[in-house]
Amino acid sequence: MTEEQHPFIEKFAFSVGEFSDTVAYQSFTYLIFTFYFSVIKLNVNWITLGFIIWSIWNALNDPLMGLLSDRTRTKWGRRKPWILAATIPLSLVMFFLFTPLGYTDFGKFIYFLIIIMVFDGVYTMMSLNHTSLFPEMYIDDKSRASVSSMRRYFTVVGLIVAFVIPTLFIEDLTNKSGLPYTINQYQINGAVLGVIIFIGLIILLKWGIKEKKEFRDDALNTPNIFKAFKYTLKNKSFLFYVVAGLMNWYVFGMLPTIIPFYGTYVLHIEKESILLSVLLLVAFLMSIPGIYIWKIIGFKIGTRQGLMLSMSTWAIAMIPFYFISNFISGLITMVFVGIGLAGSLYYIDLIISDIIDEDELKTGVRREGGYYGINALIIRLSTILIFVTIGLVLNTTGWYVYDPGAYSLKIELGLRSLMFIFPDIALVIGIISLYFYPLHGNKLKEIRMAREKLHTEKRSKVK
Repeated sequence: MTEEQHPFIEKFAFSVGEFSDTVAYQSFTYLIFTFYFSVIKLNVNWITLGFIIWSIWNALNDPLMGLLSDRTRTKWGRRKPWILAATIPLSLVMFFLFTPLGYTDFGKFIYFLIIIMVFDGVYTMMSLNHTSLFPEMYIDDKSRASVSSMRRYFTVVGLIVAFVIPTLFIEDLTNKSGLPYTINQYQINGAVLGVIIFIGLIILLKWGIKEKKEFRDDALNTPNIFKAFKYTLKNKSFLFYVVAGLMNWYVFGMLPTIIPFYGTYVLHIEKESILLSVLLLVAFLMSIPGIYIWKIIGFKIGTRQGLMLSMSTWAIAMIPFYFISNFISGLITMVFVGIGLAGSLYYIDLIISDIIDEDELKTGVRREGGYYGINALIIRLSTILIFVTIGLVLNTTGWYVYDPGAYSLKIELGLRSLMFIFPDIALVIGIISLYFYPLHGNKLKEIRMAREKLHTEKRSKVK
């Protein structure tokens, strides 16, 4: 299939789904820790325990959702019914994330645990099926590169919304001033984001999904759960990618989680919540030209080498976070951070698509859901690493319960290390893993040629 066979409206609407996905997950990442730690004043150890339990639950939920998706066969396709079922619940839960119940720490913890599990359940139902459609709908390399770029541009728009909209409603993100109406402002923000997410998903469902007929019978031949796990976890290409993906998502998650506190206490941004969002906004705005740059580089040196180079750039750009102390320096640093992270935004789905193509040649069926299910699990495992790291640092520095008056130089050094030392260690580990990733050069060319032959055979059997 050539790129011209995909109408622009389809590619545009499909990419709008990435906008809703990003708004949902990144606003969750950006606000959930700050809200429960600084507004609800839940002990950081309760929050860490909650995310550990949440991630264990996801160890079953995400892969099972992927398997169910792969084995679904309806007249509307494998993926679309799941996205439709998740649309309204996901929009509603954005409000209830910030409507805590319970008067004791334990009561608040139970509500926190339940609501983040509900959020992730409906988010995974939507996100996994949307991302699984990408390598299935867009098979040839030019289409994948084109749509991947468009999706990443919508990712940036989604990030802008996720980081800017809260500042229009929430006066004091970290509750440093103890304002009595901050909870209500968080709730208004959640309701507005829910409406925005709903509109984007309706556009996706209406114009952005066209599942291929030649893959409809793959649902009947998809291996059972035990064989599916066996095939996936024995795939060397996937295992080397998984380590790099885990490290990338660790840094992706750490930055928006800790930036409200880093900006407030290290860069001395007081009540101007908009400036906290501007720091992230600059990074993701710079990723727009960065995506274009990495797209060109990827065509010249390949996706594996391109991702390794972009992660190296990202790691170098993070170094100033340990030394700077004002807003302007933060802005300048974020410019270079944005260029580095753009490569990871652009390359990751391309690499997973190659892995799925390789798997199809071995199993005879496309198992996007299975792979994206495991990938979703990896993203959640990165959350464990993030909050274990944050919990370790805040306990070590004595800030396990939020108290602006207890801030010290020790806490400041802890926040600086969360923005530089831990992310850079993660990126170096990811780069080393990618060095051993095998799908590049002649081997990747052979897989793409064999893929085209297999798809020609499948199309010939479609009635």
